[in-house]
Amino acid sequence: MRRLRSIVFISLFFLALLSACTDRPNSTSLSDEDNTVPLRIVTLAPHLAELVYAVGAEESLVGVSAYSNFPQAVTELPQIGDAFLIDQERLLLLRPDMLLAWKSGTAAHTVDELRGRGYRVEVIATDALKDIAAALKTIGRLTGHAAKADSVAAEFLADINRMRAAAAYDDAIRVFYQVSSRPLYTVNGDHYISELIELCGGKNIFSDLGTLAPLVSEEAVLVRDPEVMIAGRISPDQLVLSEWQRWPALSANRLDNFFYIPADLLARPTPRLVEAGTMICALLERARMHKAEQLVTSLVMPVPRTGEIMYGSDPTALPLRSRPAPPAGR
Repeated sequence: MRRLRSIVFISLFFLALLSACTDRPNSTSLSDEDNTVPLRIVTLAPHLAELVYAVGAEESLVGVSAYSNFPQAVTELPQIGDAFLIDQERLLLLRPDMLLAWKSGTAAHTVDELRGRGYRVEVIATDALKDIAAALKTIGRLTGHAAKADSVAAEFLADINRMRAAAAYDDAIRVFYQVSSRPLYTVNGDHYISELIELCGGKNIFSDLGTLAPLVSEEAVLVRDPEVMIAGRISPDQLVLSEWQRWPALSANRLDNFFYIPADLLARPTPRLVEAGTMICALLERARMHKAEQLVTSLVMPVPRTGEIMYGSDPTALPLRSRPAPPAGR
C-alpha cells in the first residue's frame, strides 16, 4: 500500500501521458483573439485544467487528464487518460481544437505523435514561478482571455514578491524536500518548490544538482544534514518522513522539524502555490523557533546551587545534569 501511494504521488508530480492518439481529421485553425465560438480544449495534466479555469476560459474545456480535481467542476468532465495511457477513442470523440501539454511532464514523442495525427498541441512550461505567470498569459492569449490572464498573472507575482519581502532572513535554514521515499526523489534549485523554500528563508540542500527532480541517496541527505524536512502527502496518516528518525543525530531530528503539506496544493504549479508558499513560510518560521529554543537551552548555563556542580559544555549535547559535590575536605 505504501508503495502504491508513492507511485500515485510521483505520477501526480511527474504526470506524463505516454501513449499515442487515434487519427482524426485536421481541424480548421481558429483565431485565438477573435473567437466567437470557444475553442474545444483538452488538458494533458491536472494543473493545466486549473490554469484554464484561472484565466476564465472554463467554457472551452471539454476534457481533462486523470487526477484533475480542482476546481470541483473539472471532476465532471470526461477524462482522456492518466500518466500511462490515453483513451484514444474518447479523445477522438471530444473533437478538441487544441491540446494543452506539460513541457516537463508530457513526453516529447507523445507531443510529436499527437501533432502528426492532426492535433494542435500547445506545450506549456511551469517549472519556475515566473513560468506559471507566463503560462497564465499564454493560455489567456490562446483562449481569448488575455486581459483576465494578465490580471491573474500580475496578482500571482505580486503575492510571491510580498512573501519574499516578508521573509527576508540573513541566515538560511537548511531544508530537504522529499518528493517520494522509495525511490528517494527531491527537487533542484530550478524547481518552483525550491524557489518557494528560498523565498521563505530556506536553503534547498540539493539546489546545486543538475536535474530538475533528481534521485538521491539516503547517505547524501545525511551528509548534507538538513535542519528541516518537508514532504507532500495525500492523507494525514501518511507519515513518510518518519523513516528519518532512524538517525537521531540528523539536525531535523534534533530540532523536531518534520513538516507536511497537502500534495495537491504543492504539486500543482498554479496560483494556489501562493497558499502553499504561505504554509512553507509559516513552517520554516516554526523551524527557526525550534532551532533558537535548542540553542538557548544548550548555551544558558544555570548557576549551580550549593552542593552541586554542573557539567557538560557541548552546545549539541542533551540537557545538562547535576551530580552531588564531594564531601568537604576531599
